[in-house]
Amino acid sequence: MSKNKLRKFEDMNTYSHVFQYPFAVLQEKGFELKGKWNESFFGNSRPVVIELGCGKGEYTVGLAKLFPEKNFIGIDIKGARIWSGATQAQRENLKNVAFIRTHIELIDCFFASGEVSEIWLTFPDPQMRKVNKRMTSARFMELYSRILKENGEIHLKTDSNFMFTYTGEMVKANHFPVSIRTDNLYESHLADEILSIRTFYEQQWLDRGISIKYIRFALAARETYAEPEAEIEHDAYRSFRRNAK
Repeated sequence: MSKNKLRKFEDMNTYSHVFQYPFAVLQEKGFELKGKWNESFFGNSRPVVIELGCGKGEYTVGLAKLFPEKNFIGIDIKGARIWSGATQAQRENLKNVAFIRTHIELIDCFFASGEVSEIWLTFPDPQMRKVNKRMTSARFMELYSRILKENGEIHLKTDSNFMFTYTGEMVKANHFPVSIRTDNLYESHLADEILSIRTFYEQQWLDRGISIKYIRFALAARETYAEPEAEIEHDAYRSFRRNAK
């Protein structure tokens, strides 16, 4: 591991707003703030909004600055990425921001039923060959339903036409109410101050001439969540992590 990464991990160990919990610790002791984020950490009763796969934390921090009346928590397994947003929040003394370093599949270890009001998914890997790892799959809808309040909203921003189309089909199959849907956000005149927050990775897609897609829907409670049956064409390009054009 590089000295730079080691320094970042050391920094985060001193940040009171960053939580790093190995799975073994969660199994043995659980997470003490589960169900108590408002009273024991934020010290208020404001809505809790989470960003899954937050990367460098641009959206988490950006939303926190726009909406001081809400609390924001960024979640990612990559600690060196989280460091950027966590450090900015520390420097700017943002009291409505926290970060968790963990696998997204473990989020119900950190939040109680109904504790989260909104979920942001910003440029997740479309996982075109692995449905169970796709962050808008039926499997993840069931996971989100354990922590999201009834009819809480889910936001997806993506460069991937596959991910966007798949999510639209999943929403249709489960009859979720959709409030906004566009396959070209910055040409749609829908990009308000919230949607215009651009992450490091988003700007890379835009620089490649790839349009940004956005969908916002409410997660209605279901006994089971259905997978769409439609065949969806795979993206013709590859991500930056997999030999980008």
